[in-house]
Amino acid sequence: MAIRTIRNLGLVLAVVFLLIAGTVACNKTEEAVNTAEGQELLKNQLAIEGTVKVIVGQYMFVPEVRGFDIVVPGALVSGELSDLVNKEIKGTASYTPDRPSVLVPEELEVKDENGNFSLIFTKSEEPVLDDYMSVAQRDEFEKLEQLEYNKAEDWEGKTRVKVYGRVETTETGHQIVLTEENGDEIGATIILDSMTDFADYYIKKLRLFKEFWCYINIKETVDWSTRRRSRELFHADLLFAGLF
Repeated sequence: MAIRTIRNLGLVLAVVFLLIAGTVACNKTEEAVNTAEGQELLKNQLAIEGTVKVIVGQYMFVPEVRGFDIVVPGALVSGELSDLVNKEIKGTASYTPDRPSVLVPEELEVKDENGNFSLIFTKSEEPVLDDYMSVAQRDEFEKLEQLEYNKAEDWEGKTRVKVYGRVETTETGHQIVLTEENGDEIGATIILDSMTDFADYYIKKLRLFKEFWCYINIKETVDWSTRRRSRELFHADLLFAGLF
């Protein structure tokens, strides 16, 4: 009788154990499914936080958010986007496969003088990136080096090129002082008729550097008499400036 009771008790305990194991397994499976669904929903989103250092147009640079350019489309809850320079922000942002290095905030909060964060931006429209230039687009630009004032054939007939030099402010606008990659000037300049926000943003973002590869759209050549005297080669629009 005692043996039968022990056997029955053993069977009961085995059934209870199996029920508990099954419940735990189901819970783990459900948790795994929920986690996978969450990752699917958030795989193109990132939490961002840091101090704003550069803003040009809709472009924002936050050093702590490495590898990304932040684009803020539309208006803030109050104030101007430029008011956020040197202020701490946090929020969430998303990117798309076609522009994986561009983050567009869904929401942004800004830290006030008392250390409290308050909502400053909610996304209400998609960004318009007319002047944005991807790495693939930059690869289409022909490299021009060793340009000289008396060799107009080296640039005439060409449109989208990149040259190495230093962007400087003049009395009438901006110019590119052409240099070697070691910084030595080659004695020629390019007159800039315009500069995109994207180019200006990158120049300010790379403020620790003096020279860049300047991606330009060549326009008209400076007339011979002026070119021979001033060493100004031609007019151009600056589309992008970078280290490569």
